[in-house]
Amino acid sequence: MNFQGKVVLVTGASRGIGAAIARAFAKEGAFVIVNYLQNEAMAERVASECIELGGDGWAIQGDVTSESAVNRMVEQVVLETGKIDVMVNNAFKPFQFDPENRQLAWQLQWEDYQAQIDGAVRSTHYMCQAVVPIMKKQSQGSIINMISNLVERPIVPYHEYNTAKTALLGYSRNLAAEVGAFGIRVNCVAPGLVYPTDASRTTKEELKEIIIAQTPLKRIATPDDISGPVMFLASAWSRFMTGQTLYVDGGFVM
Repeated sequence: MNFQGKVVLVTGASRGIGAAIARAFAKEGAFVIVNYLQNEAMAERVASECIELGGDGWAIQGDVTSESAVNRMVEQVVLETGKIDVMVNNAFKPFQFDPENRQLAWQLQWEDYQAQIDGAVRSTHYMCQAVVPIMKKQSQGSIINMISNLVERPIVPYHEYNTAKTALLGYSRNLAAEVGAFGIRVNCVAPGLVYPTDASRTTKEELKEIIIAQTPLKRIATPDDISGPVMFLASAWSRFMTGQTLYVDGGFVM
């Protein structure tokens, strides 16, 4: 794939899946905007790695759950680069995939759901509201929203997290139907358990083994496994795809 001359904005890109996606785009020549919330040093390191890989990288702080912060960030990017070709909504509210310490359905408060909905759907909405007008002027653009294969097969009922990601799937499909006429495509990538990430560090070996046993490709995904499908959806190779979800979980959901 060739992303020379393309501007790619990845939220939550200072570590884990977001960092892997940023590096993969840079390796194909993209100018990658590395959004982060708190860890400036890690984001700057990812941006430097993007440059070393042959693309360009720019770390920009911004709270994606704040509408004003999102607008400032996008305005800054467009002022510097003149456009945004691809946006990957990867940031989400921190969550630990720990089945033994998860909250059960009858223990949850609405505020627990609201926090995850804000982290997944509210943040994506603010980003899309800021970026779609730019993509409309360009008559092209690709938006990729990161969800989870748990929306299809909740092997562990992480209620608040799964509910938020399912809502994001619905949001993405409706947005795809709305903006397709402007040459803007909206798709989702749904990873299974990805290790190592901050969210999966507390996942017990027993659960990993159960997932591996039920996965045709017989392993758990790494962050680098996720970047290829994201780039495919951002590229001209998928130019007639919108409103779709790619499950990247080794066949766990099929």
